[in-house]
Amino acid sequence: MSTTVSAYVAESATAPLFKSTIERRDVGPHDVAFDIKFSGICHSDLHTVKAEWGEPNYPVVPGHEIAGVVTEVGSEVTKYKVGDHVGVGCFIDSCRECDNCQAGLQQYCTGEYGMHGTYNSTERDGSPTYGGYSTAIVVDENYVLRIPDSIPLDKAAPLLCAGITLYSPLRHWNAGPGKKVAIVGLGGLGHMGVKLAHAMGAQVTVLSQSLKKMEDGLRLGADEYYATGDPDTFTKLAGKFDLILNTVSANINMADYLNLLAVDGTLVELGIPEHPMPVPVFPLAGGRRSLSGSMIGGIPETQEMLDFCAEHGVTPEIEVIEASYVNEAYERMLSSDVRYRFVIDIATL
Repeated sequence: MSTTVSAYVAESATAPLFKSTIERRDVGPHDVAFDIKFSGICHSDLHTVKAEWGEPNYPVVPGHEIAGVVTEVGSEVTKYKVGDHVGVGCFIDSCRECDNCQAGLQQYCTGEYGMHGTYNSTERDGSPTYGGYSTAIVVDENYVLRIPDSIPLDKAAPLLCAGITLYSPLRHWNAGPGKKVAIVGLGGLGHMGVKLAHAMGAQVTVLSQSLKKMEDGLRLGADEYYATGDPDTFTKLAGKFDLILNTVSANINMADYLNLLAVDGTLVELGIPEHPMPVPVFPLAGGRRSLSGSMIGGIPETQEMLDFCAEHGVTPEIEVIEASYVNEAYERMLSSDVRYRFVIDIATL
């Protein structure tokens, strides 16, 4: 048995998304069913739909920033009840047995099937996973997050990818008082990095192509703002930062950015560019610097992030759209015309 729900679907890399229906499984003993109220639009959705990260398994229903209200729980569920505000992020399952899963790092699952993505992946029974551009979803309770009451559901949705993608490296590399953090790019990810690093007490600098978003950056919590289009920036800021988080999904001149790090500083890649980037070794060796990467967060850390955001009043800047506007939203994302995250009002679907 299953339930038919409405969804926005992609069937090819070139055709627009369109309204259709998909099937959701019946609620099992450990499952939570919830009505989706809001779904954020992540750049990963566009990369996947447009086959920029390899050919996806069409039809694809994107969306892994999902917030809603519980409608039914399985007989064995202990964590949630009907009416709870809940969310689902980038994955809906993992092996649960490998060292990483046992440590709450499900995003780095090394089990046979690895992490099961919220869309363009498979359920345990091999059926396809469909994401948040839909009216309802059924997920195992262990992969559902509790959304604090003080965070509105529309603003909670982007926290489940954009929020945790920045929170995890900031926490891992100990951003806080006395630490100098640079955020490269002030988009959907970057603006969350500014807000979170500021809330953690770090000194925050935005590095953006131009100064056109400078007023926003300072309002969101940045202490300083520099244009990477100005060559003087790289001279002026050489050796300054303990941590640089690169949120841009395009190739950068790695030498320029590594030279901005202090001794023992770390540059973390969060945006995933389509093409490989050459890494010069001299700037690494010359300051005992590190180049790393980070991917979302596990379930415990994502819950910790939601609770932190509730405590510190950190929420994303969003533009709520109707479901029928999703193709226009994709076009606007491509031209960086969003401040700073589109969120679909699923009631309009």
